[in-house]
Amino acid sequence: MSDLPPDLPRLRTLETWLALQLAQVRQRIAAAEKREEEKQRGAEARPPQPDWLLESGLNRDAAPVAVHTGDCHMVGKRARGVPRDTALRALAEGVEACGHCRPDVELGFIDG
Repeated sequence: MSDLPPDLPRLRTLETWLALQLAQVRQRIAAAEKREEEKQRGAEARPPQPDWLLESGLNRDAAPVAVHTGDCHMVGKRARGVPRDTALRALAEGVEACGHCRPDVELGFIDG
């Protein structure tokens, strides 16, 4: 036994309702595809993560307070990417190496 109504007016009404529902589903699919495309474009346009980070003190002119690897989760908001030689120079000048990511080990820096 079918769940569909037997008469033409109700079948036409059901057809109209289903067409409207299908249009809404297609709009949602299009919006989801657009979000995914934008997310992908954003990921492709993102600059590469630096290999080394130099964390600054509270004052803009303050000396650096720590050296981190580029993927360290303990780095503060006042850090900037630096090249390898700058990170090594900072360690040689006494800037503290992060105890979590251990950039001194990654850089092969031997104190002393």
